[in-house]
Amino acid sequence: MLYDSARLDDIAFGTDGLVPTITQDADTREVLMLAWMNRESLQKTLDTGMVHYYSRSRACLWLKGETSGHFQKVREIRRDCDSDALLILAEQTGAACHTGNRSCFYRDLAGENVPEPTEPARPARHEDILSALQSVIEDRRAHPKEGSYTNYLFEKGIDKMLKKVGEESAEIIIAAKNPSQSDLVGEIADMMFHVSVVLAERGLSWRDICAELERRRKK
Repeated sequence: MLYDSARLDDIAFGTDGLVPTITQDADTREVLMLAWMNRESLQKTLDTGMVHYYSRSRACLWLKGETSGHFQKVREIRRDCDSDALLILAEQTGAACHTGNRSCFYRDLAGENVPEPTEPARPARHEDILSALQSVIEDRRAHPKEGSYTNYLFEKGIDKMLKKVGEESAEIIIAAKNPSQSDLVGEIADMMFHVSVVLAERGLSWRDICAELERRRKK
């Protein structure tokens, strides 16, 4: 569970039992959407690590991505100074908006579409690149694409994935003993891709690996 010490009683839910919730991309800080939570959906989000909202039109909880495959994995939840609004930093798979746009805020005040940024909102870090790779892999799993090598690996299952990891390990060893640095870089990149697929298959991400490395660094 996220935040074992979370104090939900401190959240100032409105008279309707709801609190406005803004969701941002955890890496780029792009604002993805505004929705609502009640106590139950917030608790469900904390318990599962996947964002659940409350639908005012349907009067029920809904798991983001349940029908579209565009899930939001929680990285952090914050509250504002008055505790009457929430901010979720999430790893977004695919588009956040039901229209297919990355963000729900894709139009200006005149109603004109705003071009999606071609550059990240802040300089890419190594972990951002790995998270972006993971998002693509998760999107391929949720939305299979004909001819996709990633989907081929998911279809074949964990044994095929692990076989590829073993093959790439051997190729790294061979490349490391040769003078070409570019060959070694390519083989390590191949390895990291296949490891990313294994992580996705097992419900993990590079964020989990980075957290473990950070824990070891502090020892």
